[in-house]
Amino acid sequence: MKLHIGGEETKEGWTIFNIQKKKHVDIVGSLEDLSQFSENSIEQIYASHVFEHVKIANCLKILKDIHRILEKDGKLLISVPDMDIIFRLFINPKATTNVKFLLMKMVFGGQVDNHDFHYFGWNYEFMVDFLAKANFSKFKRVESLEIFKDTSELKAYGHKISLNMIAVK
Repeated sequence: MKLHIGGEETKEGWTIFNIQKKKHVDIVGSLEDLSQFSENSIEQIYASHVFEHVKIANCLKILKDIHRILEKDGKLLISVPDMDIIFRLFINPKATTNVKFLLMKMVFGGQVDNHDFHYFGWNYEFMVDFLAKANFSKFKRVESLEIFKDTSELKAYGHKISLNMIAVK
C-alpha cells in the first residue's frame, strides 16, 4: 500500500488518509493514531504540509509510528514549510504586504477550520534530527517530491517555501 496522508488528489495506487471526510478520502483518521496500520505494511507514505499541524510533543512519536508501519526500505516523502526560507523572505524589504500575509499563514496556518493551525516550525536541521531519532536509516533533501500537485511546490515571492525530504526506513 502507498499512503497519502492529508491528501485529496487521487492517483492510481495511492490510498488517501485524511483527518476530514472529503471527496476521494479512502480512510478518515488522525495522523496521531496510526494503530489501524500493521507493522511493515506500507510501501510509501506521502505527507505534504501535515507535520506542521502536529504538536511538538507528538512529532517524534508519530515519526516512530510511521517508521513502524513502513516496510523494509519503505520511504517517507515529507514536505513542510521551511522556516529558514520563510523567515528570510518575510524580512526582505521588497516583500509586499500580500507576500508577508501568505508567509504569516505558512507559519501559523490558514486557520480556515479547526484543523488548519500550525504547532511546529520545521527547518532542515530539525527534520534531520527528528528523522534520525525516529530510526530512519537514510534521508535526503530534494527539490521536489514530484508525485502530487500540492503545497510542496508552493512559491512565495518567486521562491519555493517547502522543505522536501525523502527518508528511508
